[in-house]
Amino acid sequence: MRSSPLRIAALEGRKVALWGWGREGRAAYHAIRGRLPSLPLTLFCSADEAADVVTLGDANLRAETVADAERLSAFDVVVKSPGISPYRPEAIVAAERGTRFIGGTALWFAEHANADGIVDDVVCVTGTKGKSTTTALLAHLLRADGLRTALVGNIGLPLLEILDPRPSPDVWAIELSSYQTGDVAHSGARPQVAIALNVFPEHLDWHGSHERYVEDKLRLLTGARPRIAVLNARDPRLVEVGETLTRDGDVDVRWFGHAEGWHLREDDLYRGDRFVMDTRPLPLPGRHNRGNLCAVLTAIEALGRDAIALAPRAVEFRPLPHRLQTLGTRDGVAYVNDSISTTPHASLAALDCFDDKRVAILVGGHDRGLPWEAFADAMRAHAPVAIITMGQNGPRINALLAPIAVQGSFVLGEAADLVDAMRQARAALAGEGVVLLSPGAPSFGPYKDYVARGRHFAELAGFDPEMISAIPGLGVA
Repeated sequence: MRSSPLRIAALEGRKVALWGWGREGRAAYHAIRGRLPSLPLTLFCSADEAADVVTLGDANLRAETVADAERLSAFDVVVKSPGISPYRPEAIVAAERGTRFIGGTALWFAEHANADGIVDDVVCVTGTKGKSTTTALLAHLLRADGLRTALVGNIGLPLLEILDPRPSPDVWAIELSSYQTGDVAHSGARPQVAIALNVFPEHLDWHGSHERYVEDKLRLLTGARPRIAVLNARDPRLVEVGETLTRDGDVDVRWFGHAEGWHLREDDLYRGDRFVMDTRPLPLPGRHNRGNLCAVLTAIEALGRDAIALAPRAVEFRPLPHRLQTLGTRDGVAYVNDSISTTPHASLAALDCFDDKRVAILVGGHDRGLPWEAFADAMRAHAPVAIITMGQNGPRINALLAPIAVQGSFVLGEAADLVDAMRQARAALAGEGVVLLSPGAPSFGPYKDYVARGRHFAELAGFDPEMISAIPGLGVA
């Protein structure tokens, strides 16, 4: 059953709390305050954050540091930040007692839905891998077509930070994480277009299981029911969902990676049987990103634009930081920053991009329990020069790789930290090759986030971290 829309104005007269005071939490606070300046709000946050909240001088905002089931149950609505899982025990208990948990994404979609529940001129992008580059590429090509386009969402700009831009964009290009896809369904709104790129195991600590991750990820399709769904014909799970959506009849399914639509033949881009261009000169790292160009062009067609005419403009795209980002060369060794990589699948895809180079890859980080067996199996036939493990799950990965490394196909190192991993990687390459940071795991522990990890990698490699972190094109342009 679809949830009823909950606009900000509907919070008036209800007991409302905010849970989380990161960027998303602050965006939700300011959006609510902009519409309901006197609504009493309770904020659940850390002690340090509670002290900062006092400086706001908001007499109707109260900060608390304990968000247990009893306190959460005292509220009609809790607007939570994306990183807070609704599957935490205290959230489950409160929900069973009647508390409604939503995120800023749900509020934004409810605010923008028309009378029929449709959010026009919106393209949502999700997928385990490649969604940020795909969303940015979509915005780039739409802008090249003369459309005022917003590049927002999980890519680095919370939706509620630009609730009512003036003038309004012609198109919204919105990246959604698996933490946010269910929020679109909760909003009661239907996006005009939704792109789903792929589904691999990810974020199991937040979702609780692989099955729930897949279910949550796909709720953008199965729950929100977009008017048009752009799906990867090469992903078995998406094929299954697409067939169901087609049978149900209320969603127009468009496929990419299919011979009848936009697809690649080796490195050549085709629309059906029509050759369009060679994708090798494009500044899109990895064949998977060039394949995702097909998703972008399919969505552009769904918006009624001339995708064939726009495709060559992809050559002007500026790659995103921390995503297979070549920093430069020092003493014969190139350094590639793929700090965004948080799954073993992503690390394998990164290695594929450099299969003709001598590579030392750095893997490991926060352990979310993802399986590394497929990565280890792939190393039997296609190993780089060296694999250096690090982080919390480093010993587990190292143990899987050790029997393979005994065969002498690659150097296997175990590092105490990133500094040690870089030292070992340089030694293994002996002045020729690529040091590839593609950890296949989150950064939690030593680093605040993947950006901080990537910046440290750049600094250790001898590059200015300030020059490598800005995401081009965020916001409305």
